[in-house]
Amino acid sequence: MNRTSFRKLLAPSVAVLALSISLTACGGGNSADEASADTGDSAASGDYADLSGELAIGGASSQESAQNAWMVGFGEVAPGVTVSYDPVGSGGGRENFISGGFPTAGTDSYLDDEEGELSAATETCGSEPITIPNYVSPIAVIFNLEGVDELNLSPETLAGIFAGDITSWDDEAIVADNPDADLPSEDITPVHRSDESGTTGNFTNYLSTVAGDAWTFGEIEQWPNEAGGEGGKGTSGVVQVVTDAPNTIGYADASQAGGLGQASIKVGEEFVAPSAEAAAKIFEVSPRVDEGSSVNMAYDLDYTTEEAGVYPIVLTSYMVACESYDDEATAANVKGYLSYILSDEGQEIGQSEAGSAPLTDTVISEAQSIVETISAG
Repeated sequence: MNRTSFRKLLAPSVAVLALSISLTACGGGNSADEASADTGDSAASGDYADLSGELAIGGASSQESAQNAWMVGFGEVAPGVTVSYDPVGSGGGRENFISGGFPTAGTDSYLDDEEGELSAATETCGSEPITIPNYVSPIAVIFNLEGVDELNLSPETLAGIFAGDITSWDDEAIVADNPDADLPSEDITPVHRSDESGTTGNFTNYLSTVAGDAWTFGEIEQWPNEAGGEGGKGTSGVVQVVTDAPNTIGYADASQAGGLGQASIKVGEEFVAPSAEAAAKIFEVSPRVDEGSSVNMAYDLDYTTEEAGVYPIVLTSYMVACESYDDEATAANVKGYLSYILSDEGQEIGQSEAGSAPLTDTVISEAQSIVETISAG
């Protein structure tokens, strides 16, 4: 994919955004001609400058950094639209989308009918909702352990720690994974999300799939009380707890891990560190959830892969939307914003500002064709 550099254009705005507590991206600066020329592959033949109004959306907190960058970039090419993103979590995002509160929402777990979500969303939209990937990132196992900069963990050891069965840093299972490390005789404090979370759903799905004997709670978005540990609200809450407290270990989108240690996870015979490139490789070995759907691009991630260089604990985040909206402005703004996220510029700033892995050309092409079907009526 050819990517034009958008970083210089966005640098001042992103810097301001990082210092601001507001999540609203206001437009400015570019003329309509410049916006059309810079964008190139936008929705509905590329005239973002004609869009106007407000687009209040929300969802997965793991997407917050990327959404902040996308809002700034979109504001540059669509100055008439004010976008805001409320990081209420994946569960909150899906609930608000189904209720009609968010016209589009970010989620780390796709809609399904175990809880009746897909049927409810279909009723809200009047047809099957759109599900497109927009964000791929490793879920990093973050840790704060004095004197230890590198940590290797096998799936069984990781599951035992978060299940509350491995309680000391010098446990023989951790020592076996790290024979050269100077591990302290300190109690482990596992840190988890206190709110309903798609990141938790992805993380526990991985644990359940690859280490079901050690993690017996299954795939869940709400952390089980039986597993214990300490909770933090949102991705930022988990990162803050681990940052502030020694001898802790948690899980978080790698883009928000900051300077914390990030464990390498055993895949086959090697330990693989989290990176955008290693995370993106999981698409190559994973099937789709519903191969028969023309609008559902959710993936059934293959956590058990032993493919070299694949980091297996991956957050594949999605945007869910309707194909049809009653309001023409809403339809146009949703279509424009999602198309911008999938554009070359959107993918570039997602990587440079939030650490997400760029989607492949094939994935982007299919997602854009689905977004193009969004209309009013």
